[in-house]
Amino acid sequence: MKNRLVLSAIASALLLAGCGDAETNIVERDPIEVPEDDHDDHVSDYEIESESEGRLVVADAASNTLTVFDLDDNSVLDTFSATFDGSSVSASADYRFAVINSRANGLTEFLDGGLWREDHVEHLHDYEEAPSLSGFTLEGSQPTHVVSHDGQLAVFYDGNVDTSMPAAVKVVTDTQIASEITEVPTLEFTVNMHGVAEPRGDMLISTVRRDDAESRSANPILPDSVAVYHWHDGEYEEEQRFDGECADLHGAAQNEIAVAFGCSDGVLILNEDDEVFTSAFIDNIDGLDDLRIGTMYGHDHAEAFIGIASQHGGGSAILANVSPVTSTMSVIDWQPGIDAHAVSYGFSMGGEFFVILDDKGFVTLLEAHEEDGDTHWEFAHKIDVASASAANLAEGQSFSMAASQHEEALVVVDPVAQAIIAVDLEAETTETLLELNFEPAGAVWLGIAEEHEHDDHDH
Repeated sequence: MKNRLVLSAIASALLLAGCGDAETNIVERDPIEVPEDDHDDHVSDYEIESESEGRLVVADAASNTLTVFDLDDNSVLDTFSATFDGSSVSASADYRFAVINSRANGLTEFLDGGLWREDHVEHLHDYEEAPSLSGFTLEGSQPTHVVSHDGQLAVFYDGNVDTSMPAAVKVVTDTQIASEITEVPTLEFTVNMHGVAEPRGDMLISTVRRDDAESRSANPILPDSVAVYHWHDGEYEEEQRFDGECADLHGAAQNEIAVAFGCSDGVLILNEDDEVFTSAFIDNIDGLDDLRIGTMYGHDHAEAFIGIASQHGGGSAILANVSPVTSTMSVIDWQPGIDAHAVSYGFSMGGEFFVILDDKGFVTLLEAHEEDGDTHWEFAHKIDVASASAANLAEGQSFSMAASQHEEALVVVDPVAQAIIAVDLEAETTETLLELNFEPAGAVWLGIAEEHEHDDHDH
């Protein structure tokens, strides 16, 4: 992420590229030979250096336009139009596609960033192509929670009681999106719910809404149960059920050893042992100030989850360290500035840092520390990224961020300065990466993610 670019200087390039019908050239990079070893998962046993720094998709706050930048030279590759304004934009499971989700219109579209890797068994082959809007779409009633894990993307459809539409989950991989499959692996329910599902290999761990007379949830649209489904013979079959163990369930995350769900009175942990799960419950602690954890974050390289407890409509958030190893919860002192409110969270590429972006323009880094056989997230550093713009944020404007999967870095979107700022998390330095001639509403990194060795866990 080097060099800076003033978009007004390349308006002519936008005019040429904007129609999206420029010639497509596929560049096949030299294959990466895979060394022989005794491991089944040969990709994850060594680190691979990808040549490209990736691409950045930036959304325009005033329209449905998405601009794709090449981070190797910060040039504009193309611009595209989503079907609907106000769509959320995130990355697909293997970071090839931008996922453009319109909950209100029941449509999920995919923008191909043009960088991907194929596993040819003997070697890994990298490809570089011009970005393009995919012809593949997903449709359903109120797609709300979009979750990625280990190569799979799960879209949870809440359904709609007024139109008698039940909830459902659709699961796809980047390869399936690229091939535009016609039959998407789907789990269908019989009733609507505001739920979430976590894809985990051949399994899908999903919320379940019981009958209102049985449910422990104060708000019946929020499920109180979780079930484990296994993909068999072209369908998801229920194998385990945890009834009534998570009242008013909202928020989920997973790591290598467990899956966690936020409940009104605590956090439900499903610990895995060879695809069999056992449940444990961690009660809310006094330090949450009567708030509940409604958002969860997890990373395969981090044993402890991070839960976010906050009020609807804003206010200061309380961060909690949630350990599936010791079934304990503790408050994390992330040392926010005066009147600072967190606006965005996420793990860095390798899970070394948990990153908090606040409305004062500061990035706070948490690091994991081992203590008494357990992992605790603790305050590490604070970086001033966009404090000069914070006082001028207008109503409806907000800072946002996206993590690179090429290096321990992230980009911060500054709508006031109309800029994208690169943050080196290890050096704790910042630089203006892109100066834009439009107000950015958000950004997402796409490309070939670095592979990392997995820690060995006894589970």
